[in-house]
Amino acid sequence: MKSISILGVFVADLCFIGDRIPSKGQTILGKKHVVGPGGKGSNQAIAAARLNGDVSFITKVGKDSHSEMAFNLYKEAGVKTHSIIQDKNLFTGVAGIMIDKDGNNAINIVSGAAEHLVSEDIDNKIETIKNSEIFLTQMETPDEVTIYALKKAKEHKCITILNPAPARKIDEGNFKLIDFFTPNETEVEFYLNKKIKTVEDIKNAANELLKKGIKNVIITLGEKGVYFANGKENFFLEAYKLKQAVVDTTGAGDAFNGAFAVGLANDLEIKEALSFANKVAGISTTRLGAASSMPFAKELTDNQV
Repeated sequence: MKSISILGVFVADLCFIGDRIPSKGQTILGKKHVVGPGGKGSNQAIAAARLNGDVSFITKVGKDSHSEMAFNLYKEAGVKTHSIIQDKNLFTGVAGIMIDKDGNNAINIVSGAAEHLVSEDIDNKIETIKNSEIFLTQMETPDEVTIYALKKAKEHKCITILNPAPARKIDEGNFKLIDFFTPNETEVEFYLNKKIKTVEDIKNAANELLKKGIKNVIITLGEKGVYFANGKENFFLEAYKLKQAVVDTTGAGDAFNGAFAVGLANDLEIKEALSFANKVAGISTTRLGAASSMPFAKELTDNQV
């Protein structure tokens, strides 16, 4: 199996569950409150490690109860923590998550210590990237750090995966650093400044992204599955058919990205890796929470999922 390094953020998820997500200026009565681990990079690292991936996580956290929760979870999942920087003068990030009765969510993230990552931190942990064959990151760390890490990953011949969430501007010249680009529909709309409504819109959007220099485009479509294009082949892949009801979609995209990285690490063909990622993401939606919802490898053969 190829080794995987992941750059990202850990935050403590503060989840508020109710019948619906409040509108602007509205106060509603919720039904449940849960505190757990989150952050896209952290979720992806846990997802990959639970699937038996060889995973190292690069981030910065404080020295507090939230970071203690993170290290405990990483130990349980099997995430390598030698590239996590702890700073006692900073606080670990938090995320406020509103979840409605159908599992839909809205999220507000304060990245905390991870906002203070700098390019020098990447240089200090360069051996982790150098010893990896796959590098996965998102857009939660400072822009200049994300791009610098992608450049270093390419210098060291890594396969790069960018999950562009939250969507932020990327200079046109930096798209060539991306081997696999994994936006959802909303993120595609941000990068192309146009609405995505139809099947043709999705296909055209993928082609426009490829023209920017990205090698492979993977547009995640929630319950509609995923669309893949790389200029040589393109296809839609249906979502995994669940045997249980959707409870919470928080972290489903992270489950997908972590699982896709593991699929590549196991030398699966693209379609196989995407099917694997779809299954893992689907299962994660049948459970509450983000990191806590990530399935273990042994669960994927369970007839109940």
